[in-house]
Amino acid sequence: MNQNKIVIAFMKNGVLLVALSVSLLLAGCAKKGTITGGEKDSISPEFVRATPPNFSTNFDKKEIRIYFDEYIKLEDPQQQIVISPPMDPKPTITPLGGANKFVKIKFLDTLLENTTYSISFGESIVDNNEGNPLPFFKYVFSTGDFLDSLKIKGSIKNAISRTPDPYTTIALYKIDESYTDSIIYNTVPRYVSSTLDSTAFVMENLKTGKYRLIALKDAATNYTYQPKQDKIGFYSDTIAIPRDTAKVFSINLFKETPAFKFLKPKQSSKNSLVFPYEGEADSTRINIVSATPDEFEYRTIRDLKTDTIHYWFRPYFEADSLQFAVKASAAYNDTLTTRFKDQYKDSLIVSPTSPAILTPNESFQLVANIPISKIEDSLITFMRDSLPVPFTTQIDTLYNTVDFKFDQQEDQVYTINVLPNAIEDFMDNVNDSLSFTFSTKKITDYGKIFLDLENVSSFPVIIQLTNDKDEIVSEKSIDELGTVTFEYLEAGKYNIRVVLDQNANNRWDTGNFLKGLQPEKIIYFPKTIDVRANWELRQTFILDNLD
Repeated sequence: MNQNKIVIAFMKNGVLLVALSVSLLLAGCAKKGTITGGEKDSISPEFVRATPPNFSTNFDKKEIRIYFDEYIKLEDPQQQIVISPPMDPKPTITPLGGANKFVKIKFLDTLLENTTYSISFGESIVDNNEGNPLPFFKYVFSTGDFLDSLKIKGSIKNAISRTPDPYTTIALYKIDESYTDSIIYNTVPRYVSSTLDSTAFVMENLKTGKYRLIALKDAATNYTYQPKQDKIGFYSDTIAIPRDTAKVFSINLFKETPAFKFLKPKQSSKNSLVFPYEGEADSTRINIVSATPDEFEYRTIRDLKTDTIHYWFRPYFEADSLQFAVKASAAYNDTLTTRFKDQYKDSLIVSPTSPAILTPNESFQLVANIPISKIEDSLITFMRDSLPVPFTTQIDTLYNTVDFKFDQQEDQVYTINVLPNAIEDFMDNVNDSLSFTFSTKKITDYGKIFLDLENVSSFPVIIQLTNDKDEIVSEKSIDELGTVTFEYLEAGKYNIRVVLDQNANNRWDTGNFLKGLQPEKIIYFPKTIDVRANWELRQTFILDNLD
């Protein structure tokens, strides 16, 4: 195609004139497009060589270099790279934050004799341009004459949730004359592995012997168990290798409930102190040891939202500090001291705990900040469409709440007016005028589930209905077979799970490693239940998944 037409004119007034006329016919003859630079690189880096070579024996070097066919970098090395047995201090691994054609590992710890080491890189090795990973590359060496080659495998589950815990550490502790269960708190295990972003694990290059198998959701990644921040799981029996290499181990990961303990108390107002605690509060007692006036008296209430006991007393008296003898059940006794000074006096605050829309199986509830001593129903009006509603009140002295019991009607708006002096507290404060409004929905706005269980091995069991956040929406404990009804359910998706309540205390109990207690088993219904308004759903749950 003629794309350029050139016209040349010669010799005018002794001067050569050249006129160049270029006609670009690209609009009709050339294709429009975008320069792409070629296809996107999707090829992973390739291992070229290592010094010393991979799978070396009689290893005695202080440094390893692993070479690749292109520039690579390390992504998320703290989570992805696992060295087993662990080293303290950990080796330095580069490149970090940059790119290179090799990975350098420099040991700062003395290597164990006659031991096989593995350095698992997970998916940390990626090419520098596109981030294509070289998956699960491993460098293995032995300080002895041969490489250990035994392995075990298994999976991890969350004991109380269907949501798995990624990057769980799997640990093997060698059982010898120095082993005790408390070793997990301060000593790194003999071998470690990780589930990475899955729930499965494999531990390779293991030596013959007897071991304790532990799983840790290790927040500090230091391979020791810190109960306040870590989750733990364990296989109850001793692992023998090679005897148990054919097994597929299943471990339930759980958060331990710490042993009960009061933390440091603190004065919160002129006549009150707060006693925070950890663990399960059972039969707690708080007795003042300091000298008090003859007319001294006190009340305690538990906080609805936090692990705290509020301690109220009267009358106020002067002291630099207060000392208390505290106990809980038969296992815990302590003496606590807190500073004490004059402060502002608290006033009575009353607020609702109930939502703005009440379901038919709920009562309306108020909570107060100071222990309630009495409530006068005659100074309270309970109205529906300007008509009075009969009601009764009930005080819960443990949590300092007031429940209003009444005959609830659907699709209504209710108003509670509390006149002054209707509520009196322990400090002789009384309320000002208060007003609360709430409503109810139509019964047809709710759905209902009829559930039958089959193949129940023992009773009691707890049937729990949870939402997509694993929050318990409703639960019922049963001692025998029969249809269980969950009614007044908001339209939405729910999961059903059954707790095997082995100690019959009407709640799920977590595990305890030192006591050798596994968490109570939870069996999940395999499908999510879709509840619709004005629908009834019948479902049979066969409990056949008891692993």
